Amino acid sequence: MKRETLKSRLGFILLSAGCAIGIGNVWKFPYVAGQGGGGAFVLSYLLFLVLLGLPILSMEFAVGRASQKSPVRAFQALERPGHKWHLYGYLTLAGCYLLMMFYTTVVGWMLHYFVQTAAGRLSGLSAEEIAAAFGSLLASPGTMAFWMVVVVVIGIVVCMRGLQNGLERVTKVMMIALLLIMVVLAVNSLFMPGAKEGLCFYLVPDFSRMKEVGVVNTLVSAMNQAFFTLSLGIGAMAIFGSYIGKEHALLGESLRVVVLDTFVAITAGLIIFPACFTYGVDQTSGPSLIFITLPNIFSHMSSGRVWGSLFFLFMAFAALSTVLAVFENIICCGMELTGWSRRKSSLVNLALIILLSLPCVLGFSVWSGGFLNAFGGTVLDLEDFIVSNLFLPLGSLIYLLFCVTRYGWGWDNYTREANTGDGLKVRGWMRGYLTVVLPLIVVFIFLFGLYDKFWA
Repeated sequence: MKRETLKSRLGFILLSAGCAIGIGNVWKFPYVAGQGGGGAFVLSYLLFLVLLGLPILSMEFAVGRASQKSPVRAFQALERPGHKWHLYGYLTLAGCYLLMMFYTTVVGWMLHYFVQTAAGRLSGLSAEEIAAAFGSLLASPGTMAFWMVVVVVIGIVVCMRGLQNGLERVTKVMMIALLLIMVVLAVNSLFMPGAKEGLCFYLVPDFSRMKEVGVVNTLVSAMNQAFFTLSLGIGAMAIFGSYIGKEHALLGESLRVVVLDTFVAITAGLIIFPACFTYGVDQTSGPSLIFITLPNIFSHMSSGRVWGSLFFLFMAFAALSTVLAVFENIICCGMELTGWSRRKSSLVNLALIILLSLPCVLGFSVWSGGFLNAFGGTVLDLEDFIVSNLFLPLGSLIYLLFCVTRYGWGWDNYTREANTGDGLKVRGWMRGYLTVVLPLIVVFIFLFGLYDKFWA
C-alpha cells in the first residue's frame, strides 16, 4: 500500500509545530519562567532550545524520512542486521499511549473552561468561588470523563478522514486561528496598566533575581523546559518526517518548527504576565495559574468574558494540536503492526484510548493517594512522571545514539539524510558536540529529574 504524504510544506511545518505546541508552552512555560526569575530564565531557555532541542528534532525527522515508516517500524528499517534498536520502536508506541492517557483529560479541562467562560458561569465569582469551581471539576469524574471522551472522539474523527483531508486540513485552520488569537490576546495585554512591570519582569534579564532563585536551579529548569517542550523521544515527530519529500534539509525545517513553538511559548507569557501585574496576583503560582488565577482575573476585568473565552479557546487549540499529532502516530503504528485500514485502526483506538484514559479521570477522587503520594498524589502525576522523566529523555538519548554512533544508523547516514535538499545543513564541526557532549547533557537531565523527584 502506497504511503500517504502531506500536501504541502506548510502542512508539515504546522503539523510538526502543532505537535510541539501544547500545554507545556501555554501552561507550564509562563509559571516556570515566573518561578525562574523571568527574563534570565527566558534567555537561558532560548539558548538551550538551540543547543538541545534543535539537533535531536532533526534526528527524529531524519529517521522518519529515511525509513518511510512509523516509529514502531523505523528502527527496524534502518538498523544493521542482528541489532536490536527496533525494540525501542514498540516503546515509542507505549510512550504515545501513556502521554494520551493523561493529556486527553487536561485538554478536556480546557474545553470545559472555554464553555464555562463563554456561558458567563465564572463571571463575578469571588476568588474562593473560582478556586472551588476547579476543585469541583476535579471531584466530578463524570464531568471529566465526558470532556475526555469529547476530546478523543474529535481527535479520532479528524485522523480517520485521512492525512491530507483530515489531519493536515484541520491542523492548518486550527494553528492559524491559534496564532491569530494569541496575537489579539497579547496586544490586549500590552494595554493593561501593569504591562510595563509585567514585561520588564518577563523579558529583561535580572541576574540578581536569578541569584536569589538559584543560578543552578534556573539553568536546570530552563534546560528541562527547552528539552521537553518539543515532545522529543517518543516518535511523535518522526512520523511527520516519514510523510515529507526530500526537497528541504532537515535542520532548517527543524529550526522553523522550533521558532513557531518558541513564538507560542513567549507570546503566552506576553498574555499572562501583564495581567498578573495589573491585578496583583502571584505570577509564580504554578499550574493553578491557568485554572484559578487567570479565571479570577477574567471575571473582574472589562469584557473579561470575551477575553477569557478567547484565552481558553486558544488553550484548547494548542492542546488539541498535540492530541491530533500523537493520535496520528498511534493510528499509523497500528496500521503497520496489524495491516488494518486507517478506519479500523482509528475505531479500535477510539475505544482503547478512552479506556486507558479513565484511570487519570478517576485518579482525582476514587483512586487518589496511597503510593501515588510520592509522585504528587494522582494518577496524572504518575503518568506525567513516567513520560516526562523516563520516556522523553531516554527516548531522545536512543534517537541521538542511533544517529551518531557506529553501533546504530551512524553519523554518515544521518547527515546524508538530514542534509538532503535545500536549507540549513548539519556541519562536520558539530560532530564532537553531537556525539559526546549532547548525550552527556541528556543523561544529566534524566538523572537530575530522578534526583529532583525523589531525593532533593
